[in-house]
Amino acid sequence: MNILIDEIGCPNQATVSGRKYWIRTDFRISILFELLMQDSGLDAKEKVRKGLGLYYPAIPDDLSAAVDAALWFYRCGRVETTQQKRAAARRGRAQAYSFDHDAGLIYAAFRLAYNIDIQDIGYMHWWKFRFLFNSLPKDCEFVRAMEYRSIDITDKMSKEQKDFYKKMKRLYALPLTKEEDNRQAAIENALLNGGNVAGVLEWGDALSEGK
Repeated sequence: MNILIDEIGCPNQATVSGRKYWIRTDFRISILFELLMQDSGLDAKEKVRKGLGLYYPAIPDDLSAAVDAALWFYRCGRVETTQQKRAAARRGRAQAYSFDHDAGLIYAAFRLAYNIDIQDIGYMHWWKFRFLFNSLPKDCEFVRAMEYRSIDITDKMSKEQKDFYKKMKRLYALPLTKEEDNRQAAIENALLNGGNVAGVLEWGDALSEGK
């Protein structure tokens, strides 16, 4: 679909096993979906169940195809190639923003950039929201925060640059997840009490890999 030339506009249905199913398209639903996927307190099956319930008024019988269609909608019709997926995996996927933690910054950015009051607006299609979100100007604080979180501090930088970006990373750091917080506490405890730091690190890596 091309939003610039297609008369139908942004989709309000998803195709699952050859059938059309209505989906909830308001941007708030997809924000809730993203926050759900980031919830470390839920297992994969619970995320799938709740995620499908968010998007579909009537959940299709073919759950696997329903998940694929929901993800297609969430990604605004974008399909990643195998090469793109591998490139993203090599780069890593450090979280640059949080719809929860950054809610105030995002609200202000939309108000300043587009004069849109997100809190008061009755409805906006997720794809339209996402297109605007991805095009927020670089001079707004929210975009600067994402850049600071994502930037790699390298040896090619001057000491002043390194110190500045380290300070900004601390200032705009996102809260740790429950697992990350527990892991950090375990590392600090091991360091203070002469424990096995290597063991803590290995345990944390195994958890992150689902072992």
